[in-house]
Amino acid sequence: MHVLVTNDDGPPSNQSSPYVHSLVHSLQNAGHTVSVILPNQQRSWIGKAHIVGASVKPTYFRPGTLHHDDGTIHPLPRGSEEGDDEEGDEWVLIDSTPASCVQIGLYHFFQDRGPIDIVVSGPNYGRNTTAVFALSSGTIGGAMEAAVSGKKSIALSYAFTSRHHDPVVIEEASKHSVQLIEYLHANWDDAVDLYTVNVPLEPGISKAKVVYTHMLHNQWSSGSCFEAIDASASGDEPGLQERDLREQSEGQLQDGGSSVLNKKTALQHKHFKWAPKLTDVYRSVEESKDGNDGWTVKEGMTSVTPLRANFMHAAGIQGEIKLGTRKNDNFDFYCILNYEDKYVQPLLEELFDKLASENSCKIVKSVADLPDPFQPLLQYRAYEEIDFDHIMSHPSTSLTNSFIIRKALIRKHYLSTTIANWVSKYPDSILKNHFKPAFDFELDFAEFLDEALLEAYELRESLDQNESSADDEKEWWILKPGMSDRGQGIRLFNSEAQLQAIFEEWDVEESDEEDEEGNGGDGTQDESGSRLNPNNEQGVVTSQLRHFIAQPYIHPPLLLPSASGRKFHIRTYVLAVGSLKVYVFKEMLALFAEKPYKAPWEEDDEIRDLSRHLTNTCLQENGSSTEGTVRRYWSLDDDIPSLEPGWKDRVFDQICAVTGETFEAASRGMLVHFQTLPNAFELFGLDYLVDAAGKAWLLEVNAFPDFGQTGDDLKHAVVGRLFEATIKVAIKPFFAKSHATDPDLRLVTDLDLGRKA
Repeated sequence: MHVLVTNDDGPPSNQSSPYVHSLVHSLQNAGHTVSVILPNQQRSWIGKAHIVGASVKPTYFRPGTLHHDDGTIHPLPRGSEEGDDEEGDEWVLIDSTPASCVQIGLYHFFQDRGPIDIVVSGPNYGRNTTAVFALSSGTIGGAMEAAVSGKKSIALSYAFTSRHHDPVVIEEASKHSVQLIEYLHANWDDAVDLYTVNVPLEPGISKAKVVYTHMLHNQWSSGSCFEAIDASASGDEPGLQERDLREQSEGQLQDGGSSVLNKKTALQHKHFKWAPKLTDVYRSVEESKDGNDGWTVKEGMTSVTPLRANFMHAAGIQGEIKLGTRKNDNFDFYCILNYEDKYVQPLLEELFDKLASENSCKIVKSVADLPDPFQPLLQYRAYEEIDFDHIMSHPSTSLTNSFIIRKALIRKHYLSTTIANWVSKYPDSILKNHFKPAFDFELDFAEFLDEALLEAYELRESLDQNESSADDEKEWWILKPGMSDRGQGIRLFNSEAQLQAIFEEWDVEESDEEDEEGNGGDGTQDESGSRLNPNNEQGVVTSQLRHFIAQPYIHPPLLLPSASGRKFHIRTYVLAVGSLKVYVFKEMLALFAEKPYKAPWEEDDEIRDLSRHLTNTCLQENGSSTEGTVRRYWSLDDDIPSLEPGWKDRVFDQICAVTGETFEAASRGMLVHFQTLPNAFELFGLDYLVDAAGKAWLLEVNAFPDFGQTGDDLKHAVVGRLFEATIKVAIKPFFAKSHATDPDLRLVTDLDLGRKA
């Protein structure tokens, strides 16, 4: 939208006009074009007046700094740096009234920016509720001038109750106001010429109700609005008078007192000071019934009063406003549903079709199908398909199912670094005893292994010690490519010779000739130009075989009597929301290896049978369809001879604690590689191995986890239930601006990282 902003408080000033910067900044951040024209001085209480016979002269103003949000100097709006004469915003100041500003702004400036869609007058310094305020308000006067000029207009006022104007509260009120402006523009009622909106300047206002109101009819009841003063007395600046009047009257009302000057004198020369008894207004509100504008603001809600351009409120419009919906729409949000997974997509379609039948959402195919880009939208899509530009430019109305950057968690070598750094900073962290220290290195060709291991001296020391140790005393290691998934490229080793042999297995002989496409040999390349290894049964992409981690192999694992001695790991689903709440889904899975477990040194030869050691079902011949391969965690054996009763509850508590601290370590310690968004959520799959002593060890974190390994039998009971809980806790509350919980989701991290929508 192209928004024309004016006010009656004049240019930005901490004393008399402290809000206009913030509103303009919020409008611009929401993607709107904003043109600003203001009176060059305080023009409160002037109504819809023009100064007849005066020649109106503009001056041009480049706004500087005002607020210090989060301890930093905050230039508002963008492009307003001092000395910037050619680019950035240029505001117009008029030596006249708000109504004159509107006329000149509509017809004599800003035409090169396109037609003006709406005029916003404000935010006023103080409320404009009830007839006494409204009939004299320059803020409403400016909006009224726009209305009689055929433009949609909104008079916006901030009702403060504190002398201290917190920039954080102002910022919240401005973002809330922008969302309401967008809503009213999209849902404009034909019976309305303008709206007067009053926003209580209180923390949490964006969570409070927004309701339609009528205007309270009231009158002055305490006598004159002027105070006689000595002719020699000098008056205050108009802006300071406005501030002091409002603040003093608020205080008088709270103290239950008032002072009325009724001094009678003979006719004599005197001066008069504007001193209305604003307690008349506040008292009339206290004595009124609910439903009017003054009462609504007093109760901490945002008041929206629809008016005709004759100072009468438009009849027949009432009730609560639910931000994020459109006129004649019964749903809360639009939804683009394209997960591109044949296991997950039908589940999501089933759930969202149900929401659509309940009028909670409307499914569309693309962002282009929205009536306008400011409509509430959920993108539930494959990562590559998410329109992150839309997400970033519409933080209060657009939600998606993935963060943009989360390498600190999902890349194995990054996760290892994340936890190592955190434990170094916090030596008593629970992560110290629930994640095996890993050594990461890079390697392109097997012949350079010695150089790659130069800094991994703990690993080299272990391998050297193994040379002289008995087989059952050797420390075994597990090798993992840092960027692979689905169990690709995992190997076991306990000597440098074995490690060398592993890398030689993966070496690719490059062809001396290139085909017509410029590819070597078989012509198969990954996206970065590296060829696939044709001899690798797992189809590992060689570009993924450059970053590696080596971790101590966890032995002995917990083996269950009911599982024929097969090793298992726990798949835990984790929901991360905004900036940042993290939940662990109570319904976990136990994924079992294909064959009974044997310690690595108990194998018959040097070729380790990975089917005894790896529990990833995608590596198994029949996958998750093999009976007993996938079980619900809470159905596992209750009684294990080596463990105390209640072992499953204790393991679950460990998993919750480790998960919570892992996400905190990434979000606080690796800001570059894990960046939360207030308008995003994501489901992760975390893998844990339980050792024979009942300790849970974090193995890895997966984005867009392979839900298919759950299988068909548990599809609805586990994955379907997880998506239901996600809709309840992460999706619906975002669009309803509310909070919700679910009994199957345990909150394990609740941070405020300062990244707001």
